Amino acid sequence: MSELNNIALKILSNGKGILAADESTGTMTKRLKSVNVESTKENRLLFRETLFSSESMKKCIGGVILYDETIKQNSNSKKTIPELISSSGAIPGIKVDTGAKVLAGSPEEKITEGLDGLRERLKEYYKLGARFTKWRAVYKISNDYPSKLSIYSNAHALARYSALVQENGMVPIVEPEVLMDGEHSAEECFNKTSEVIKKCYEELIKHKVDLKGTILKPNMILSGSSSKNNIDTKKIAELTLKCLKGSVPTEVPGIAFLSGGQSEKEAAKNLNSINLMNDTNFIMTYSYGRALQQSALKFWSKDINNIKGTQDTFNHRAKMCSLASQGKWSEDIEKK
Repeated sequence: MSELNNIALKILSNGKGILAADESTGTMTKRLKSVNVESTKENRLLFRETLFSSESMKKCIGGVILYDETIKQNSNSKKTIPELISSSGAIPGIKVDTGAKVLAGSPEEKITEGLDGLRERLKEYYKLGARFTKWRAVYKISNDYPSKLSIYSNAHALARYSALVQENGMVPIVEPEVLMDGEHSAEECFNKTSEVIKKCYEELIKHKVDLKGTILKPNMILSGSSSKNNIDTKKIAELTLKCLKGSVPTEVPGIAFLSGGQSEKEAAKNLNSINLMNDTNFIMTYSYGRALQQSALKFWSKDINNIKGTQDTFNHRAKMCSLASQGKWSEDIEKK
């Protein structure tokens, strides 16, 4: 078994998933403002460090995706942030794209940038302790989108990124996110997501990426957020599994879903339904940002020095996601 495959399995196995704490400073500022906390470097670090030193890190979190600012910070215990994460048995990771920009030739769509200078940045991140990385591509759904140009351009960038990451001894998370925004049906989401994922793997294979040393971070198959035709959790699970079985090569060790605008409870409930029906060899787990942090952030904002209460709130959420990744979540446990 390759070292990269070992890393991927360590992140995803045994009811563990990924804490996505890689919000850019701009996004983190919006999150903090929404709960009336000033976005200073110290406050951003305090909230993240509170989560990273919580008890559930040992049982529920296999990897943490960091932002450039955070991976270079020291915790209050004088450990570096990667050392703090590693001390709980989780693996530090890093977001390496530089954001989604307007796609030339299709200005309504986005292309993710960040390939320039990536090889050098990866070497630095490896020295800082990162062992996996993340690159997110975004696609919108409408009658005309995503266009072939968007699907191809983003798949090509994801493949080039993945090849460079593996060259530097790290596991790439491949994140093609078909956005929830819009009035589209779940069937349209299924068709577009299948096309997007298939093209990503075509490009990854062309670029000689070792698929056993990658993790896929896709959206679940959902109706658009403005759609009048919402589907139940069983149908979400059926369509999501059908999409992944038809699009993802069997060598990929695991799939860590993004929450993509779902509430904390929806993200757990739908992941649980997927695992109750999972008849594949793929590990199906979570790579959640807001769906792991939102309750903890709200609690913390009332008193940023109440570390224990914030950690208790986060521990409950992480436990719910961990149970969902094993098909063991229920409404009753959620309420406890």
